[in-house]
Amino acid sequence: MKILIVDDDQEILELLEIYVKNEGYEPITAMDGKEALMMLRTNPDISLVILDIMMPEMNGMEVIKEVRKDNGVPVLLLSAKAGAMDKIQGLITGADDYVTKPFNPLEVMARVKALLRRAQTSGNSVQAAPEVLDIGPLTINKDSHEVKTADGVEVNLTALEFGVLYLLASHPNRVFSADDIFERVWQQEAVVSAKTVMVHVSHLRDKLEEATKGNQVVQTVWGVGYKIEVL
Repeated sequence: MKILIVDDDQEILELLEIYVKNEGYEPITAMDGKEALMMLRTNPDISLVILDIMMPEMNGMEVIKEVRKDNGVPVLLLSAKAGAMDKIQGLITGADDYVTKPFNPLEVMARVKALLRRAQTSGNSVQAAPEVLDIGPLTINKDSHEVKTADGVEVNLTALEFGVLYLLASHPNRVFSADDIFERVWQQEAVVSAKTVMVHVSHLRDKLEEATKGNQVVQTVWGVGYKIEVL
C-alpha cells in the first residue's frame, strides 16, 4: 500500500517515512500542498494521506477541500494546534482523524493502521444486510463502496461516511445513537464520540442533499440519534 506523507519539516518527513516503511507500506513524500495534490493525481492507488496543516503554498485544510471534490482517500491530519475547535474544523473539512504535534510516531502508525482497516472493512458490522441496497433515491453497493442516485449521479464518500450511510440504510427506520454509530463504524469504544459522529453525519448529509437535489436522506432524531426513514 502507498501512503502519502505531506509535511514541510524535513525531519518529520524523514521520521514518518522510516516508520511507514518499517510497517511494510510504500511511502511517497511531498513538502507542500500543491506537490501533494500532484502526487495524488499521478498515484491514484495511494491508500492514505498523512497531512500537515501548516504548510507554505497551500495549507492542509485547502488540500483536503481539493481532495474531497473527487477522492475519498483516508486523511490523517497533523497539527501543532491542539484546540478542540481546530480538531472539529479539520473533521468538518474532510479529515478522518487528527493527531497533534509533538506526536509519538507509534501513535501515528496505530491511527494509520486503524484508518486503513476501517477503509477496508467499513460496513462489516452489518454483514447480514444485502450487498446492494436500494433505499429512497440511492443505490448503495457495499462491495464496491459506490453510492449512486436514481439519476445515476455518483456520490463520492470517505470510508467513514460510507460506513455511516450503510449502517443506517441497512436498518431503515431504526434510530442509532452517536455512540452506537461510533462503535460500529469506527470499531472503537465510544469516548467523546458525539461531536465526531455529528461532523461526519453533517458532511455526509451535505453530499447526499447536493446529489439528490435537496432530499434529506439522513434524519436527526433530536436527543436520540440518526436514522434513514422509509415509509
